[in-house]
Amino acid sequence: MKIKIRNATKEDMQQVHNLIVELAIFEKEPDEVEIDEKDLQKMGFEYETPAFNCFVAEVENKVVGAAIIYKRFSTWKGETLHLEDLVVTKNMRGQGIGGKLFDKVILFGKESGAKRISWNVIDWNKNAIEFYINRGAKIVEGWSIVHLSGKNLENYN
Repeated sequence: MKIKIRNATKEDMQQVHNLIVELAIFEKEPDEVEIDEKDLQKMGFEYETPAFNCFVAEVENKVVGAAIIYKRFSTWKGETLHLEDLVVTKNMRGQGIGGKLFDKVILFGKESGAKRISWNVIDWNKNAIEFYINRGAKIVEGWSIVHLSGKNLENYN
């Protein structure tokens, strides 16, 4: 099986959106995805400064995985990179696709001068945790992810 990792195009965003929805279902949050293909196309390819970069994994001309990243700033480190999603469609997992996408993200981070690459992982996703630890990542204990969104954000005064 030949796996091709490449920069995503605007035309890939429907398939990338499908992967995002699949990930949300896996993470037991199917109703949290509010954006659609057109939002992804606009934010990733039509903004003067795109909101994100995306790499896709392709097998037999079909997108089967994606990694979505964006730049951040750390007052401790300087420029950093955030990996928002790394997802491989369920029937293609375990074939090295996620590893190739992850390698592409790390290479991009190093080449762009990032001092740190960070991401979130759900504590019950033991396969993902093992995947990241095996690649040298450190799970940071004692920190919590905090969100202010939806009605709480809208009604904030």
